[in-house]
Amino acid sequence: MQEDESIVLAGGCFWCTEAVFQEVRGVTSVQPGYSNGQAEQPTYAQVCTGRTGCAEVVRLTFDPAQVSLRELLEVFFVVHDPTQLNRQGNDVGTQYRSGIYYSSAAQREVADALIREMTQSRAFDRPIVTEVLPLAHFWPAEEEHLRYVQNNPRQPYCVYVARPKVEKFRRTFARLRRSEAG
Repeated sequence: MQEDESIVLAGGCFWCTEAVFQEVRGVTSVQPGYSNGQAEQPTYAQVCTGRTGCAEVVRLTFDPAQVSLRELLEVFFVVHDPTQLNRQGNDVGTQYRSGIYYSSAAQREVADALIREMTQSRAFDRPIVTEVLPLAHFWPAEEEHLRYVQNNPRQPYCVYVARPKVEKFRRTFARLRRSEAG
């Protein structure tokens, strides 16, 4: 039996990224947090200043027998804009950068190959700026950020920014949706 694997992804605001990946079949855990900056155990308020170097991320733990890393990265590249440097829409700053933080050479190879394929096929109108780096560290986000979109469905950011990303996932990747997602 294959062990669960994990990877850390930065796709803008972690509320949106978490909401999408909670619906993916084979994902056993989605933990929002902060990664690959200079601050030790940063807080949300510190990361929001843009001075910690940390990105808002999610750590995905997944069962590779149910969903492959490549499939997860395909979802990742559809639900955020990997061509925007240090921003996603109106969220601006290095904390909103696009990044893949791997923990093995095999993960890096999958990420690099997919980016190469998307670049060659001109999947986007602009160059992909997603950084692909070793995971330096991961600090879990504060409790109030866990399942944020699910717990705050009427909050305007959730309605106008997060929900459309979840809906795009549902339309584009119906085959990867958990059966209990709704």
